[in-house]
Amino acid sequence: MKIVVVQGPNLNMLGIREQNIYGPMKLEQIHAQMKSFADENGLEIEFFQSNLEGEIVDKIQECYGDADGIIINPAAYTHTSVAIRDAISAVALPTIEVHISNVARREEFRQKNLIAAVCSSSVVGFGPFGYHLAMVGMTQILNEIKAIKEQQAAQQPAQ
Repeated sequence: MKIVVVQGPNLNMLGIREQNIYGPMKLEQIHAQMKSFADENGLEIEFFQSNLEGEIVDKIQECYGDADGIIINPAAYTHTSVAIRDAISAVALPTIEVHISNVARREEFRQKNLIAAVCSSSVVGFGPFGYHLAMVGMTQILNEIKAIKEQQAAQQPAQ
């Protein structure tokens, strides 16, 4: 099973920007922890980060037929991007949204979320640990889908 992790704008600056909000951990460290979890659980994982909305949309679309699930932190595009929302909806893959900070406790404009409604779940406000929680959640979702497909296949009459 393959999970694609899509990171939005300014997440390449983690560990540098606003450590009082996002903490000292760098994106590479978060990805290393996610990779360890994936390896321990027999999952394939791919990482992608862009500051450009169109590149994020392209990456989500590339997941169709190539990935089993998406973990996304759309960052600032959470509040503005109908295009990212539509791409997630179009590929119809299990998608978990992650936010390092608790956006509900932040500025009013950050409380508008265009992405959550098309995601399977959201993990918000746990800091970098939220990515681990998303990995656990995605593993559960993918295992449930696999079990349902296996059950359906077992119930099909032999041809």
